[in-house]
Amino acid sequence: MQLLVVITNQTEKVPNVLSAFMEEGIKGASVLDCEGMLAALDRASIEPPSIFGSLRKFINPENELNKMLVVLLEDELIRKAKDIIHREVGQFNKPNTGVMFVLPVLDVEGIGGK
Repeated sequence: MQLLVVITNQTEKVPNVLSAFMEEGIKGASVLDCEGMLAALDRASIEPPSIFGSLRKFINPENELNKMLVVLLEDELIRKAKDIIHREVGQFNKPNTGVMFVLPVLDVEGIGGK
């Protein structure tokens, strides 16, 4: 089993991903609100290190939070799930478009556990 994690600022596309997952028999995804480091620093009114100072002007504190989608999948479903995400959200090859990664899961308890 593997854990697929996707973080995107395209929050409006997450329902489409979830619907496509359901159509393909992928169940059990969870969606969490999250925010990036610079947004968290800005929200906390903490002065960021000088390297981030010039980036502060690009942060809009009124932006929606990002979404983190996590889903535990059998190995053979990872490619299908990633294809759905690419189709619905797009690629992650440009800055600030999000991130997607997969982690191996060695032990599971609860729903989906063996």
